[in-house]
Amino acid sequence: MGTMGKQSARSAARSAETDEPDRGRQQHGGPAPRTVNDLLRTNVEAIHRLDVKALRPATTTDRLAATIEQFAGSPTFIWLHIGWFAAWIVLNTVLPTPHFDPYPFTFLTLIVSLEAIFLGGFILMSQNVGARMSERRAQLDLQINLLTEQENTKMLKLLDRIASKVGVGDGEDPSVRLLEQATRLEQVIRQIDRVAARDARARDAE
Repeated sequence: MGTMGKQSARSAARSAETDEPDRGRQQHGGPAPRTVNDLLRTNVEAIHRLDVKALRPATTTDRLAATIEQFAGSPTFIWLHIGWFAAWIVLNTVLPTPHFDPYPFTFLTLIVSLEAIFLGGFILMSQNVGARMSERRAQLDLQINLLTEQENTKMLKLLDRIASKVGVGDGEDPSVRLLEQATRLEQVIRQIDRVAARDARARDAE
């Protein structure tokens, strides 16, 4: 019976070791990270997927705005306009051909002004997408920080209980008791507003 029990225990241990990587693969959608580099790669790829999904234009107008912004920020856009303006000026000043837009190039000014209006609108639309992505990242950072703070508070409480159980540590340390309390967001915001108001009054006094 003892031999059979030992064999069963060894079989259970081998089964647990075999199932552990499978659980890691199920949680991460691939092989479980075994090194710090693997963990960093997993995190970077996850953020990259989120960024690609967030930057993907949702509507035809968003796609058009993203395409125009990308083209307007390229060297091709600059050289194209340099060639266009140079040819326009030469055609209407130097060449002995009918000048359809003589100096001071009123028609060219009208075209460039209209182009600037529409180009500015499309760029602002594309920047709104970037602003939404920045806001999304800020919310993600906030939620992760809050979760980390809650985890740290829980771990501190558990460590305090373990220390009290084994009879080590100073259970009367007031700083530990303060850190064990959950962070109240309303109080943090009020403190931030209070400091900002004090700095504003100090700048006004100067």
